[in-house]
Amino acid sequence: APAQLPGGGVDWPGSWAGAGLLALITGLLLLVGRRLLRHPWWCAVCALLFVLAVVQPPPLTRVITGWPPPDWRLAMCDVGQGDAMVLAAGDGAGVVVDAGPDPGLVDGCLRTLGVTRVPLVVLTHFHADHVAGLAGVLRGRSVGAIETTGLEEPADQAESVRREAAARGVPVTRAAAGEERRTGPLAWEVLWPPADPAAVTADGPNDASVTMLVRSAGLRFLLLGDLEPPAQQELLRSPAGARLAGVDVLKVAHHGSAYQDPELIRRAAPRLALISVGAGNTYGHPAPATVAALRAGGAVVLRTDRDGALAVAGTGGEDGDGRGRGADGGGLWVARDWRHEAHTG
Repeated sequence: APAQLPGGGVDWPGSWAGAGLLALITGLLLLVGRRLLRHPWWCAVCALLFVLAVVQPPPLTRVITGWPPPDWRLAMCDVGQGDAMVLAAGDGAGVVVDAGPDPGLVDGCLRTLGVTRVPLVVLTHFHADHVAGLAGVLRGRSVGAIETTGLEEPADQAESVRREAAARGVPVTRAAAGEERRTGPLAWEVLWPPADPAAVTADGPNDASVTMLVRSAGLRFLLLGDLEPPAQQELLRSPAGARLAGVDVLKVAHHGSAYQDPELIRRAAPRLALISVGAGNTYGHPAPATVAALRAGGAVVLRTDRDGALAVAGTGGEDGDGRGRGADGGGLWVARDWRHEAHTG
C-alpha cells in the first residue's frame, strides 16, 4: 500500500493551525515553483532532492542519520508490542528472529538496515505479536528458510505462517535444542525447546519459545523469546544451563513482564538488557520489578517504547572456548534510530 512506502505518510496537526500552516506552505510552493520554472537545472535538482527524501535509500540514510551504525551485530526493531530482531550475517544479509505484529513496521526496519537477503527467519512461537508481520520480512527479499517452534499454537497463526511460506516457496523446519548453525560471521545454538515437545512443561506457547545463544564478533546474545518461569527454570537445569553465564546482551523474555526467574537473570548477568515493548501497552510491560532486577545485576536496560529501534555494535572478549567473557570484557556500544516513533501496543 502507498502508506507503507518510505515517506508515504506524514504526521500533520489536525487543527486550524495545521490548516493555516498547510495553506502557507502551499502558497510558498506556488510562488517559488513559478520562479523555478524559468531555471530547468534548479527544477531538476529540486526534483532529485524530493525523490531522495521520499525513497530514503539506505546508503544515503546512513550517511545523514548515522543509522544503522557501521558493523552492527544485532538490531532490535521498533515494532510496538511485539518482537522483531535482526542478526547481521554479512553484506546485506541478516537472520531475522521474529517478525512483530505489523508487516509494514518490520519491512521498514529491514529496509533501513539494508537487509536484502535473509538466510533464515526464526519464529520463536506462534503468537501474533511475533509472527503476524512475516509478510513484511518476505516482501522483496531472498529468504532461505523459516524455522519455528514445534508447538503449533495458536493453530490459526501457525496455519497463516505455513500459507505465507508456501506462497513464496520458502521451506519451514522446526528448531530443537542442540541444533548449531553458522552463516557468515554469525553462529548460534538452539537451547530450547527440547526435541520432544512432550518434554516441555508448557503453560501455553510462551514456554515453547525457541531460545538461542548467539555469537557474533566475540559477543554473546541470549534471546529468550517469551519464555516464562517454568521453562526458564527447566532451561537452567538443562545441559545448556552452564553456558548461560555472563552474556553480553539479553533479549528480555516476554517484553519484560513480571514473570521472570530471578536465578536466570543472575546467571546471565547481562551487560545490556533489551526489551521490545509497545508504548502505552495494556499489560504493564515492562514490569518495574523486572527492570530493577536487571539493573541490580549491573545491566544497562534499554526499551523500544522509549528508546526506539536499537543496534548493538562492537566486539566481545570471549575466552577460547566461547564460554564467557575474556579478561577485558570486550567493547560494546548501542546506537538508537533518531527517527523513533512511539508505536503503541
